Amino acid sequence: MTRRLTRRTITPFLAVAALVLAAAGPARAGGSDALWIAAPYEMALLGPDADGNAPTRTLNIEMSHDNTDMVVPAGTLTVDVTELAGLAEITWPANCTERVDGTGEDRSVTGDCSFPGLSANSSVHAAEIGFTAKPGAVAGTVATIRSTAVAGDLTAYPAETTVTVADGPDLGLTQAPDRNGVKPGTGVVIPVTLANHGNRTADRTLLSLFASHGLDFVSRYGNCEYLDENAATSPAGTWALCVLDEPVAPGRTFSLDAGALRTDRTVLYDRFDYAVEPYSDEALEQARAGRPFVRGSGAELDLRPAAAAPRAAAADSDVDTSDNYRSVLVNATNTADLKLIGSEVRGAAGRTVTASVTVRNRGPAWVASLGAGAPVATVDITVPRGTTVTGTPEDCRALDAAGEGREERLGAPRYRCATPVFLHERASHTFSFSLRIDRVVPGARGKAVTLNDMPDLSIGDFDPNLDNNRAAVVVNG
Repeated sequence: MTRRLTRRTITPFLAVAALVLAAAGPARAGGSDALWIAAPYEMALLGPDADGNAPTRTLNIEMSHDNTDMVVPAGTLTVDVTELAGLAEITWPANCTERVDGTGEDRSVTGDCSFPGLSANSSVHAAEIGFTAKPGAVAGTVATIRSTAVAGDLTAYPAETTVTVADGPDLGLTQAPDRNGVKPGTGVVIPVTLANHGNRTADRTLLSLFASHGLDFVSRYGNCEYLDENAATSPAGTWALCVLDEPVAPGRTFSLDAGALRTDRTVLYDRFDYAVEPYSDEALEQARAGRPFVRGSGAELDLRPAAAAPRAAAADSDVDTSDNYRSVLVNATNTADLKLIGSEVRGAAGRTVTASVTVRNRGPAWVASLGAGAPVATVDITVPRGTTVTGTPEDCRALDAAGEGREERLGAPRYRCATPVFLHERASHTFSFSLRIDRVVPGARGKAVTLNDMPDLSIGDFDPNLDNNRAAVVVNG
């Protein structure tokens, strides 16, 4: 069975792309709505390359709204590029009309861009504006683009995009599509495409790769070093760091076989991450982070095509890191049987005992929420009668009898506990509680049950046997 998870909190690499989401205010219940602008928080404007040609950058802006039951009429996005106009030639799309007012220091340049109405669609494309650096634009100069929007009675709060004139390579990776319905024991090929959108050559490139537990690399390349899965240094999968010696000149695009993977019997909700940056000794040491990588013994991983390219002055850093990191989810047709195991304890009144509830993964797949960052299992535990909780695990929160949260952690009648975001096949996670026996109630039973309808990771989607997802905590049975 297949489940598609969203990319959110768990990322082996730092994803640097950022969006400004500016709103008129929070959505309100009933028939109210709010209008939002989505624009990049920052951009790089590249100066001329070695041949004197400046690449064009594109600012994409989208509009969205909260209440898809409401209809938002067509509106106008106003983009103020006054500060940028002195640094770049601006190309407006057909749905935008440029307005130039005043002269000298009072000169302003704006564009009014029409965008369609929104209803069931949560977002629409509003503008795609091109910028090309003028001769003499000085590296390091900063300009701010300011965007506002109006649609019917809705007004969006202004959004700002900071543009910095820069010189250097701009390495980028193409986002490959997620893979769904993959079968255990088969091969998966993730296409990896590398381009330099900058104005300087990257003489060498550092490629960082991560294949989660249910995946493995088909080849161990000689110009890559690997950190295999290890509980202390890499508990969720295998890392690879590859140094590519071929220069990547501005405007060149290459493909490479870094995404050739195989799946094993444990594959379920897995992911493949890949990131790139200009090589430096410091960048390699930072990526190693003191961990014991081992060099591969196979042929070298090469860029294709490896055609000679004109060399320009090298630079130390990437001018725009928003497309340097990519992640592909690999979702398999597989199952994992989670089982809850309770405990039975005995003691006299006044004694404190330790009771536990264990989540065991009986496989065959491991379970991981590497996209959403959700716990593998959320367990609802009711405390046995006649006892008081005097100590709880950190990953449990206190509830009242009705299931509502409460501030006082100890002494609650009920707890909700969350496992880590992954649980290997044949592995277990235990929640241990200290219980003070206030009075002896023969056969007092507390119950534990997994919540199978959690939105980010539903146990019912992969577990073929939900009957064993409940257990009892028995005191003096």
